Amino acid sequence: MKIQKGAQAPQLELLNTDLEHVKIPAEKSATVLLFFPMAFTSVCITELCSVRDNLKNYEDLNANVYGISVDSPFTLKEFKGSQNLNFPLLSDFNKTASKAYDAYYEDFVLGLKGVSKRSAFVIDKAGVVQYAEVLDDAGQLPNFDAIQNALKGL
Repeated sequence: MKIQKGAQAPQLELLNTDLEHVKIPAEKSATVLLFFPMAFTSVCITELCSVRDNLKNYEDLNANVYGISVDSPFTLKEFKGSQNLNFPLLSDFNKTASKAYDAYYEDFVLGLKGVSKRSAFVIDKAGVVQYAEVLDDAGQLPNFDAIQNALKGL
């Protein structure tokens, strides 16, 4: 089922790069979820480094930002370190979050299966989706201005 603005966000729990369980969306704060296909790929690096370089903008809007992919927490830890990412990455290795948010490729490039679609969701403190963008083209980036505007409207 496609997650749209006004829908209640699915409540899930994923592992971070320190192997700790993290509930998403974050309780009692705005949450930005950025699903991305795969660590160490060029567009994913561009996307997440853009967030890294502008994290203060999200913090000033009292938002918690999470990057989510189907990579293992071990791979994500290496990726986070290699790119000096300053926000949590969460492993959706079992693909529960990607499927719950309808941000999932059954078939991806090169015959790969079961990969997160590049997607962005803004969720308010009450757990209601205020912005939803699921990109079919993994070569595109989310609309960061629209994400920021959704956060400003909370």
